[in-house]
Amino acid sequence: MIMKGQKISDRYSIIKSIGEGGMANVYLAYDTILDRNVAIKILRGDLANDEKFVRRFQREALSASSLNHPNIVEVYDVGEDNGDYYIVMEYIEGKHLKELIKKRGRLTTSEVVDIMLQVTDGMSVAHDSYIIHRDIKPQNIMILENGLVKITDFGIAMAMNATSLTQTNSVMGSVHYIPPEQASGKGSSLQSDIYSMGILMYELLTGKLPYKGENAVEIALKHLKEPFPNVKDELPNLPNSIENIIRKATAKNPRNRYNDAREMNEDLKTCLNESRANEDLLKFKYPENNFDDTKISNMIKENKEEKEEPIAKKITKDDLKKQNKLLIILASIFTGLVVIITCIMVLVPVVTGGKEVAVPDVTGKSISDAIKILQDAGFKVGDEQKEQSSNDIEEGHIIKTSPEAGIKRTKKSTITLYVSLGDTKITIENYIGKNYLEVKGSLEAQGLQVLVEKRDVDESEKYKDGEIISQSVNEGEKLSTGDYITLYIPNVISKYPDFTNGSYTVKAVEDFCREYEITLNVEKVATNDYAEGAIFYQSLPKDYKINPGQQTLKIKVAESIIIDDNEEDNIDDCSAESRLAGLC
Repeated sequence: MIMKGQKISDRYSIIKSIGEGGMANVYLAYDTILDRNVAIKILRGDLANDEKFVRRFQREALSASSLNHPNIVEVYDVGEDNGDYYIVMEYIEGKHLKELIKKRGRLTTSEVVDIMLQVTDGMSVAHDSYIIHRDIKPQNIMILENGLVKITDFGIAMAMNATSLTQTNSVMGSVHYIPPEQASGKGSSLQSDIYSMGILMYELLTGKLPYKGENAVEIALKHLKEPFPNVKDELPNLPNSIENIIRKATAKNPRNRYNDAREMNEDLKTCLNESRANEDLLKFKYPENNFDDTKISNMIKENKEEKEEPIAKKITKDDLKKQNKLLIILASIFTGLVVIITCIMVLVPVVTGGKEVAVPDVTGKSISDAIKILQDAGFKVGDEQKEQSSNDIEEGHIIKTSPEAGIKRTKKSTITLYVSLGDTKITIENYIGKNYLEVKGSLEAQGLQVLVEKRDVDESEKYKDGEIISQSVNEGEKLSTGDYITLYIPNVISKYPDFTNGSYTVKAVEDFCREYEITLNVEKVATNDYAEGAIFYQSLPKDYKINPGQQTLKIKVAESIIIDDNEEDNIDDCSAESRLAGLC
């Protein structure tokens, strides 16, 4: 069992448990080498004992660690420590989509399209490397407060044998998203992930699962045989383009689905265009009902047979004789044990001459007084004393004894004393405004575990480098050795200035974008409403958060219109819009 404070591979210090699943338990841990929080997934015991699964798990997890995309949870490390097989991943502070569905019921169409664009974008990178997730479901999709989506569980999902449909506890959650080819026992392909993403999209839109059943096998059979429900039955006003995406993704026959996540992502990009709202509903090119359900049918038959009572065996006379003989032997042994135990309980006090007396209560006494009281009562006091912290008992005085006070023991029995070390807890101060390195060193010297995390702050807020802006434990609270405290330092967030206020030139904007690795598009617009070279429009407004290397900024720059002398007399009567349209 993994405990708080335990170190995995002498590097990852366990902070707390943050989740339990059918395949692994998840812990928040602190990477003592790279000074950061991580999530560490440790394989469940029964899977860790499966040598074939472990080999595949390690191979697939290492493969997943090569994936680098903003929408995929990064895998940092894969290893084993004293029989515990683990994956170390990026720690995400957010909730999974299943929690969001339970809270909201269903999401808006624009929210669903945004989420699915991110999911398919991340999966595109995996599919480009022909890496199949095999377990896409809302529980494996995290969403942060800022709306960023992260796909998790690549390593474990790829290693898990998803065809074990009779293991209801481990696959009941996944079977709702299982493609027909996996349910029928065939291998997985890129289109298998497409099917699962289609069901995910359906659930986000409707708040419901397409198929329900009493067990995993029954649901899997529905994936094979039952037509997929029409999402427009739930949402009549939904654009046909959305219905077509779900219909194509959840086709029973993989040949009717998208070839990969990138193709689905491209379709999602235009699905909210008005021109696609009433497009023709998709018709499949290949047959949909070509799956063999023999394997599923056999599973159902086996499940029913397991539930039936076994037929009673016929007992022969020889069997009865053997059983009676065994019962006589067992009864004799039991009787003999009772007699022996009774003799011990009665004779030992007589042989030793010992009379049982209660251990005196010496709580709060000094060591010398406690020893005298116990010896006067006929007990021996152990040479080694145990020490413990105590907020109630003064240092150097007795907390308790072993055996405890009131317990009866024969005279001459040895009693162990527990001596108080006093209040050894560390009182937390107000560290805000101090340098985190100094505070961290001081607290760690006192035996505390110190975590350091960054919090977003506006660049207009003036903080010193490494200054503590918040702390997880309030001033005056007390912590024991080994407890955790988190110190928060600023993560300065840069924002876009107002390029249209007249103080910026195009050159200045170019320099700005170069500094923050922003793609800049400059559009020159012929107009006399603004001074030549004036910036009068920016696509990303003032105070919009800058994400270096991930954004495109468009600006519009005024370019004067050259007017002929003959047209000058009519210029006052001509609006800027008319001039741009060439009407005057």
